[in-house]
Amino acid sequence: MTSTPPNPDDSPTALAGVRLDGDVPRRQDLPTIFDELDFQQACQTYLWALPLVSYAQWKHVHYDVFGATGSDLVRYVSYRDRLGIITANATTPYILNFFDLAASGPLVIELPAGPTAGGVSDFWQREIGAMGEMGPDHGEGGRYLIVPPGTAAPDDTGYRVLESSGVNIFFGFRTLDPDPETAAALVAGVRIYPYAERANPAPTRIVSPDGREWSGDQPRGLEYWERLHGIYQTEVVDERDRFFLAMLKQLGIEKGKPFAPDDRLVRILERASAAGELMAQANAFAKRFAGSRVWPDRAWDTAIMLENPAQRGDGYDELLERAAWFYEAVSFSEAMKSQTPGVGQAYLGSYTDAAGDWLDGGARYTLHVPAAVPAKLFWSATVYDVATRCLIDNEQQRGDRGSRDADLTYNGDGSVDLHFGPTAPDAGESNWVQTIPGRHWFSYFRFYGPLEPYFDRRWKLGDITRVA
Repeated sequence: MTSTPPNPDDSPTALAGVRLDGDVPRRQDLPTIFDELDFQQACQTYLWALPLVSYAQWKHVHYDVFGATGSDLVRYVSYRDRLGIITANATTPYILNFFDLAASGPLVIELPAGPTAGGVSDFWQREIGAMGEMGPDHGEGGRYLIVPPGTAAPDDTGYRVLESSGVNIFFGFRTLDPDPETAAALVAGVRIYPYAERANPAPTRIVSPDGREWSGDQPRGLEYWERLHGIYQTEVVDERDRFFLAMLKQLGIEKGKPFAPDDRLVRILERASAAGELMAQANAFAKRFAGSRVWPDRAWDTAIMLENPAQRGDGYDELLERAAWFYEAVSFSEAMKSQTPGVGQAYLGSYTDAAGDWLDGGARYTLHVPAAVPAKLFWSATVYDVATRCLIDNEQQRGDRGSRDADLTYNGDGSVDLHFGPTAPDAGESNWVQTIPGRHWFSYFRFYGPLEPYFDRRWKLGDITRVA
């Protein structure tokens, strides 16, 4: 039985220029084939590494831009502070930092009692444990002990022990009480220190971004691979990822070796970073996942398609679901995809208008929010810049509108009409978020404490609709 040799003309890639010598490629075309092989491996590795590079970039900002250390927390309060966080909530403050368990050993986190939502995750952004209202303390606070991989927990009953799945970890939380003084007191009550220093721990310092410009989105070009090489030197990688490690080796990224790509590899990696991001954008902003659409006649998607914090699906690991979420956002916990009415959060994303067109910063839109939004605590609609996935950096310095805004204007039936566009609508500025001409945007609609009418889809949000 014979088969037809591959025809390079059928390839939409650089391989279309390859010619055959009978049934094998010409030897002078082998460099082209190998370039394409390495390029394709780099594109897939780009998507695989998105969560890891995202946290590595954010840690770089904390330590090298803000001057934080492993004994500090960074507190994001103002709109300007949060401009670099991918899809940040513009309503509640963030308090967080990144820690190296190889340096600290087992790490103690003391969390005070009060309305907080937070937890710990590894640098693959897999939740190690929830804390606060969705954690085992249920908002009552307590002492947690984070233990590095392969390390036995101390024989000490005074802690809730969390066994880390990675060497580098993220700890963060949000205060849910709207009163600034109460929130500040909760932040001041958090303490972080190595277990070995528990007898006399150093004070936990609170660091502020202090209005500095910064970016937490994954870097572009060669810097993406430099950040990946740096974090790979210390981080553990699961057995399931060994084939990706083989790809990294081919791309010049190995443990214990410097990253020194030659000119050929630099060109390939820079192309792959650009192509990988195009794939990431399509994968996130035009979701192909079964069940992503919340209502069949609306353009709202469930923003988080991950099934669980372990990022494991039924019979496979969630590579593209993970890439979609961690391209457009950071961190994931069970609380962010709550199935319990009145607890946790729910996130919806809209990337197009009602007609299916990308949201244009130079156009005007409305969003009708029906009355009785099924959110126990509050709801908000937020605008993000497509290129950065961060809060929109508009002149208004405001990226969201929601039920906690005292100046929000309601209709007579309790519904709300929100407005998006470069200039304020005739109705005034109270329900308006300013967009930027020449830049596309997308929106998240968040439910804090989602209620039963959200889960059973009885309540239905309007589409973002372009104003003629």
